[in-house]
Amino acid sequence: MSSRHVSQLRKWMLASPPIEWGIDKLRELLIGALRQGPIPQHVAFVMDGNRRFARSHKIETVEGHNLGFEALARILEVCYKSGVKVVTVYAFSIENFKRSKYEVDALMEMAKVKLVQLAQHGDLLDRYGASVRVLGQRNLVKDDVLEAIDRAVDMTKNNGDCALNICFPYTSRDEITTAIKTTVENYSKPTHTQQRPFSQTRITQKLKSRNVDSTSKSALRASSPTPSNISEPDESVSSSTTLNPEPSPISSPEAGVFPDPESISIDTLEENLFTAGDPPLDLLIRTSGVNRLSDFMLWQCHEDTEIVFLDCLWPEFDLWQFLPVLVEWQWKQKHVEEKAQSKGNKASNIKNR
Repeated sequence: MSSRHVSQLRKWMLASPPIEWGIDKLRELLIGALRQGPIPQHVAFVMDGNRRFARSHKIETVEGHNLGFEALARILEVCYKSGVKVVTVYAFSIENFKRSKYEVDALMEMAKVKLVQLAQHGDLLDRYGASVRVLGQRNLVKDDVLEAIDRAVDMTKNNGDCALNICFPYTSRDEITTAIKTTVENYSKPTHTQQRPFSQTRITQKLKSRNVDSTSKSALRASSPTPSNISEPDESVSSSTTLNPEPSPISSPEAGVFPDPESISIDTLEENLFTAGDPPLDLLIRTSGVNRLSDFMLWQCHEDTEIVFLDCLWPEFDLWQFLPVLVEWQWKQKHVEEKAQSKGNKASNIKNR
């Protein structure tokens, strides 16, 4: 019996009412057990393997992507039921435009339908109070697809319990580049905010002014023919002859006050990322057995992000593959918390001695 027939038989058996009821109850029980421990607040998925799944099952590539969407709906329900606040998915890379026109057009058409379907009243996102946010370069998307995107975003804009970030079309390098451009643009605009009194620029200007003051006073004394008969110039006269440096464009009243570039920090760039305002990325999962990030969430994968590569194709991914990952993440979190608590207790004991 071929793998396709086995898959169909398995699907038929699981769809029978008694077995389906039992599996649903078991799923609810497992999700309830997960909620008793720490839950990642931000989970990201690289949904890889749709095309390989289609080839291995001898179906159209587009059908593989449709099955991938069904897998996404299943996982979103598990995430939101478990208590995950933000889910970010890599739906379409900017590099994917290099694929065949037929496949790209089919993906765009599917996005139009599925986005609105997800956001409809009473459907998945509405049930869990999740808002849709589409992250990426809108200028690369056709107008009819943009209309569907804006409609889905508008339909869920009042949902505030959790969020679904759809990266479409997106690459992490483009996101970081956009954040840098936005930061440069913001710091190139004059503001009316008073300069910091101890900024490096201000201190440099003060030192230059004092040096010129000192030089001008010395020059006046040296050029005097009878220093004993001529009294030292009054402070008011001295100040009137001080050669102040040319006003800096940064401090010029006409130009306005510019933000201090020294104040640019990691937080400044993070405020201009597409994911600004989201919780830190706790868990990133990639299916298909490929061990690379493929230009996804490179900035957000900081030292505390757990990165997991699974050897299953995305359409096959469900609770039974996701559950072990969540349990392992919970175990590691508890271990980290216990270690931190132990260090705190030791420090407290040393302090009390």
